Amino acid sequence: MQTKRFLIISILLISVMFLVACGGANANEPTVEEPVVEEPAVEEPAAEEPVTEEPAMEVPTELGVAAILSIGLESTWDSTFYEAYQRVQALSPHGVTLKDLAYTEGAWGEEAETVLRQYAETGEYDIIFAQASFTDQIKNLMDEFPDILWVVSGSGNEFLGENVYVIYMRIHEPTYLEGMLAGAMTETDVIGVIGLFPADDVNDDANAFIAGAKSVNPDIQAKVTFIETWYDPAKAQEATNAQIAAGADFILQGGEVYDVCTEAEIFCFARYADSNFYAPESVLASALGYWDPAILYIIDQWWDFKTTGEPYNAPTEAVWFSMADGGSDLSPFHGLESEIPADVLEMINAARQDILSGELVVPLNVETPVSD
Repeated sequence: MQTKRFLIISILLISVMFLVACGGANANEPTVEEPVVEEPAVEEPAAEEPVTEEPAMEVPTELGVAAILSIGLESTWDSTFYEAYQRVQALSPHGVTLKDLAYTEGAWGEEAETVLRQYAETGEYDIIFAQASFTDQIKNLMDEFPDILWVVSGSGNEFLGENVYVIYMRIHEPTYLEGMLAGAMTETDVIGVIGLFPADDVNDDANAFIAGAKSVNPDIQAKVTFIETWYDPAKAQEATNAQIAAGADFILQGGEVYDVCTEAEIFCFARYADSNFYAPESVLASALGYWDPAILYIIDQWWDFKTTGEPYNAPTEAVWFSMADGGSDLSPFHGLESEIPADVLEMINAARQDILSGELVVPLNVETPVSD
């Protein structure tokens, strides 16, 4: 009996021990964690830099222009510029209102620099013309006023580039036609040239006049006198009388005196402006100079600067406009056609058309001419 009870108890104890062992084994067994599967990293798109738009350039509606005139409105060099400005003003290029031209007459040297500075400091003028050799003065101002477009005209100027533009008035093509008239009509085979200074924009049309005359009459002798001033009617008259005494019966009158031609009953030719009204019997024709294309060109440069923000970049060579470009022409004859032989008139009209078409190229000769 006791043996049976002992056996049962032993079996129970063994069972309990087995169960405990099994439970302990499970309790002490390390926990196997499920592997963590990481999602592939997805790059966030880089934040775009905010686009900063450049502020739109303000489109100008007005333009102020000032000028120093070389002599004054009594000089055709200056009066033709002033009249051209008024014509351009009426056009309102780029839709801009051009204010009336502010100008000063006959300032030179230190006085000219003072005048130019005063115009610049007002802030009212975006373009300032100096109608002669003024780069000595402007080179002292150009960097200080880089937003101003400075313009000088004619020979004797440096090519400074940047915001300083050099324009020329070339009238050698119509002057060549005047020379053809003189060479075909002269009775003495002597023609005259009254020049101012021997500068290249005086020499060019003097040489063209002589070349035109010799192209139709190889026997031509030319008398050349420079009066060494930009404007002195008394000196011009004295030089003209001397040439008339030497036999000249057709004279290119750079000195702008015409009564002396009338008194001597000879023909003379004018430069830049139609001057027949001064002496209707003796001013046979005028070589007309038109500044309009040059002024429009300068306004275009200013417009580009104002609307693009690009700095000025003036060419380092002179800018000028031909007859075909509208920069010059031959005046009407104002009733003096009757004085011109029909075949000569036909020749001149044909030559003019040839120049305009490019068939006839008038050489640009700026060497100082001398008398034959």
